[in-house]
Amino acid sequence: MAASGDLVAAWDVPLPDGVHKVEFEHGTTSGKRVITVDGKEIYREDWMFKLVGKEHFQVGNAKCVISIDAVSGFAYEYLLEVNGKPLKKFKENQSKIQRAWCLKIAGHNFRVCLEKNTLYVYVNGDKVDTFGEFTDEGAETHFEIGAHSAVIKGYTTGKRKDGVQHKLFVDEIEIPEAKE
Repeated sequence: MAASGDLVAAWDVPLPDGVHKVEFEHGTTSGKRVITVDGKEIYREDWMFKLVGKEHFQVGNAKCVISIDAVSGFAYEYLLEVNGKPLKKFKENQSKIQRAWCLKIAGHNFRVCLEKNTLYVYVNGDKVDTFGEFTDEGAETHFEIGAHSAVIKGYTTGKRKDGVQHKLFVDEIEIPEAKE
């Protein structure tokens, strides 16, 4: 969390390695700009004459841009783009192309993410080796989380508009899908 009173915007950015918190401080008299990702300051400019503009940075492999625009007088609007899309559109796209699950094994938190377009599987942001096979019910993608066996089962509901659905099982126990 930002330490000063200049915090003007905060966003949650869902990526394969997790949901990242992006915070932006903007001093409207000094032009100060500070970008913090997951509590770590990644950019700081304490004095800028120009109060509007764009700041480019990366969160993992995602290219981000914060746009600072004057809306009236000394009021400003702050917009975040991720990989060239407004955050809302990026999130909508992510929900179409990836599925994520969060679980705890032996006191350790894990986030498993499936990129549906590539069928790559990530565990805590690291791409893992997988083995795929077709079954009578659909397709299965097998991998390991430490010493635990995991499988993502892809299946169809029979309704065309539903597309392929995915469920994660770890040690044969179904894991509910993450909310974001």
